[in-house]
Amino acid sequence: MSAEELQVIGQFEALRKILLSPGYGGHLDKPLCYWALPADRRLPLALMGRTLADLLDVPFPELAATPGIGRKKVASLVQLLARAASTNAAELPTVILNRSCVQGPSDSDEGSGDGSPFDPTNISEVTWAQWRESVVRHGLTGETLGRLAPSLQGMTRVIWSTPLGEYTSSTLAEIRSMRTHGEKRVTAILEVFRAAHTLVAGMGVCDHLAIRIMPRRIDAVERWVGRAVQRADTPSKEEITTCFVEPLLDQIRNDASQQVAALAENRLGMAGPVTSVRQAARLMGLTRARVYQLLNEINDIMMVRWPTGRHQVHELQEKFRGRAVANSAGDGDDASDLQQFYASVELYYPGNRRGADGPMERAFEPEGQFGELLEAMS
Repeated sequence: MSAEELQVIGQFEALRKILLSPGYGGHLDKPLCYWALPADRRLPLALMGRTLADLLDVPFPELAATPGIGRKKVASLVQLLARAASTNAAELPTVILNRSCVQGPSDSDEGSGDGSPFDPTNISEVTWAQWRESVVRHGLTGETLGRLAPSLQGMTRVIWSTPLGEYTSSTLAEIRSMRTHGEKRVTAILEVFRAAHTLVAGMGVCDHLAIRIMPRRIDAVERWVGRAVQRADTPSKEEITTCFVEPLLDQIRNDASQQVAALAENRLGMAGPVTSVRQAARLMGLTRARVYQLLNEINDIMMVRWPTGRHQVHELQEKFRGRAVANSAGDGDDASDLQQFYASVELYYPGNRRGADGPMERAFEPEGQFGELLEAMS
């Protein structure tokens, strides 16, 4: 027997002693694969589905004699046991699916949940189980992936509206085996779960309180809209720009391509007057049909990021319109001060989907100065 083999046996016996000590009782019912990482190679696949309790009850020579387990795979076994021994028992999930999580080598992206830069190669099944347990415990299964994603640019559109609960009962191996779930999609899913876990993992549960998670910019705008609806006066043009127009535009810059963001800036008149669809098409060198497609993409983003926004901003819009009509005979609100606000509502939450053959068909007939503005923007 070589010195290298004696060293591996010594490491196995030392880890076996640690893992069988009282502080590691919660580890023993977990399968070995829960400590495997996607970047691992030469994994002892014949042993991956067996629990630590089962493996540690078998003498080392018998494990080493398992068909298909050579010297390099024995070394991988010891490495996985070392990871298990270094895992804090308090961080283990309380519920583990009774399913096999055995998988071969994978190049899929993953990450960690400790605030460090997202690294797709450092996630094991046990970490994934912690993340999904946090989501379930804090009632986040109904939240959608797109609403909680750092950016929608890195997420396939088809899963923007998929609730987190779609994945809370699946192991990583099962998710990777799902149809159309390639590296990019799995990475986006993991990134959302990681962010949710990082935020709520340290929180307790209180029966009379609930946790609500939403994009930071959207939260600030929603709070402002709620206050503005209750106010007796109309906010100034500067306040509307700072508290409403710019934060939502920043959200679009975060979630959409540079071309879409440029269109939004043109439509809101960020560097000049508010532009119509015809003007935006000429300015950007696009057809009107393409401009309408991009405008609908902006609406799609807002419906994912702020699904209740349509009702809230239209309520505020109606209040501004009513106040302007009531004051029209006197020195009431200056319509020009609200032009950018009305343009924002039209941009983010239009009355109906915009068509490629002409102006959007609206569910209402525009009236007065507001109607003239909408007609000019078409």
